[in-house]
Amino acid sequence: MSRTAELYARALQSIPGGVNSPVRAMKAVGLEEPLFAARGEGAYLEDVDGRRYLDWVLSWGPLIFGHADPETVEAVVSAAREGTTFGTATEREVELAEAIVEAVPSVEMVRLVSSGTEAAMTALRLARAATGREPFVRFRGNYHGHADPFLSEAGSGVRTLGIDARGEGGVVEYNDLEAVERTIEGAACVFVEPVAGNMGVVPPAEGFLEGLRRLCDASGALLVFDEVITGFRVARGGAQERYGVLPDLTVLGKIVGGGLPLAAFGGRAELMERLAPAGDVYQAGTLSGNPLATAAGLSVLRRLTPGVYEELERKGQRLDALGEHGRFERVGAMATLFVDDYPALFRYLLERGIYLAPSQNEAMFLSTAHGEAEIGRTIEAVANFPTEFEHKAARRLLDHENRC
Repeated sequence: MSRTAELYARALQSIPGGVNSPVRAMKAVGLEEPLFAARGEGAYLEDVDGRRYLDWVLSWGPLIFGHADPETVEAVVSAAREGTTFGTATEREVELAEAIVEAVPSVEMVRLVSSGTEAAMTALRLARAATGREPFVRFRGNYHGHADPFLSEAGSGVRTLGIDARGEGGVVEYNDLEAVERTIEGAACVFVEPVAGNMGVVPPAEGFLEGLRRLCDASGALLVFDEVITGFRVARGGAQERYGVLPDLTVLGKIVGGGLPLAAFGGRAELMERLAPAGDVYQAGTLSGNPLATAAGLSVLRRLTPGVYEELERKGQRLDALGEHGRFERVGAMATLFVDDYPALFRYLLERGIYLAPSQNEAMFLSTAHGEAEIGRTIEAVANFPTEFEHKAARRLLDHENRC
């Protein structure tokens, strides 16, 4: 029995479904067992059986400098020597908040939390308190974490029981301004991924974000950008910098924590000062602003210079060659290759040591650790997929006919 099979059998006895997040089970791409990671370095991941993969998932986006980035690791180790958690304020919390405010155009004040779900949930609570309204508008295929208001079949495509969906408001199609206009009256906010990243990468249509800003201003609703994926990835200041549209509130995660559990939400000072203890909207968290996570986040954010984004864009343009083999959507350092049989492509590439997201509805993530060799290898493997896949199918058919 392989180490992977052994661990999965054990996991099934103590963890529901054997994984701690559903997509990790890899059922959508036809695998019987999840991938159990052992270690990572740069653009590569190694599993518990010693198989090495060129990694385009990068923990779903946080690792903009790749796995085990030496400066980030050193920052975390150094912080851990001073203590792993204190439950009180620290200097690095202030420094990370200042770095976020400096980088993200619309953010004047920010609150640190531990997960994107927590950040989105509280941003919605704040928007409802600020406007005195309950319903809100969101988009089919966008994902804002697993808090009840965001998790309905209509909104996320996820079927689940046990949610309280009262007061949710309208769910409309992404990039459909007319649908927003029909739905926005009485809404507390419009909650949107400015670049969709959870139905595969889908860029905003021309004028879409500007239209949302206009409709929110006219209706009194707040505009909330979920930049958990896009923040510090499509530009240092996120999608709002790239597209020049400023929301009222911004949700951040992934890169902002440097690969450790940390997220944030922020916005205009008069909104953020409604939060306790300054105001009457309650939010709290024992591990918020954790010293290891703030050390990692600061290590990463301080190195995100214009040159980093120029490098990532050059690499992304090289990766655009994947568009010859399917519909390829890319915004900065996030991309998706849409093909008819994604599960077959995933398994084909995994067998050849290339790890894509185990779902067509997710993104590929570029890092500074991906070089010309890694990009070229991926393009070549994808180019060979249809031919080799067809040849294997033909051989199976011939074998079957010979047996008959």
